[in-house]
Amino acid sequence: MNAKTRIATFALAAMLLGSNAWADNGYRNSGAQYDYAKVISAEPIINYVTVKTPVQECWEEMQYYTVDNNAGKRGASTLLGAIIGGVVGHQIGSGRGNDAATVAGTMIGAAIGNSSARKHQGTAVEQQGRPVERCETRYRSHQEERVNGYRVMYRYNGQKYMTEMPYDPGNRIKVRVDIRPAR
Repeated sequence: MNAKTRIATFALAAMLLGSNAWADNGYRNSGAQYDYAKVISAEPIINYVTVKTPVQECWEEMQYYTVDNNAGKRGASTLLGAIIGGVVGHQIGSGRGNDAATVAGTMIGAAIGNSSARKHQGTAVEQQGRPVERCETRYRSHQEERVNGYRVMYRYNGQKYMTEMPYDPGNRIKVRVDIRPAR
C-alpha cells in the first residue's frame, strides 16, 4: 500500500469514527454531564383513598314450619276408603260407564275415608322451629393515606429548583448538567 492510499484510508476512518464530534462544529454533542445538588426539602405528596374490605356477617334465625302428626295415619284410612269406593263403583256401573263409575267410586271412597279419619283422630298439627344460619357479605370502608411521590426542592449553583420524584432522594440529588451554545 502506498502512502497516498494509507492517508486516504486513515482520513476516511477518522471521519467515520469522529463524525459526532464534527457534527456540532467541533463541540461535544453528547453534552450531558451529571453532578449532585443539595436537597433543601422533600415533602411527601399524599392522596387519600377509600379502601373497601369485604366482611361476612352471619347470624341465626328461627325458621318455622307446620307438622301434621296424623298425616301418615289418615293415609291408611284414605286408601281403604278408595278401595271400598272403587269396588262399589265397579258393581254399580255397567258397560262403557263401568270405568267412569269405578273412578268416581274410588274418589268418593277416598274422600269419605279421609274425612272419617280426621273426625276420629282429630288434628294434631303443631308449629315447630329450627335454627338456620344466614350469612351476608357487607363492605366496610375506611380512608387510607397513600404517598404518591415527593415534592423535592434542591439547590444547584446558588439557584433553587423543584421537581417531583417517586421516592425520597435523601440529602442530595443527582442532576443532569447540559451545557450547549445558544443558537
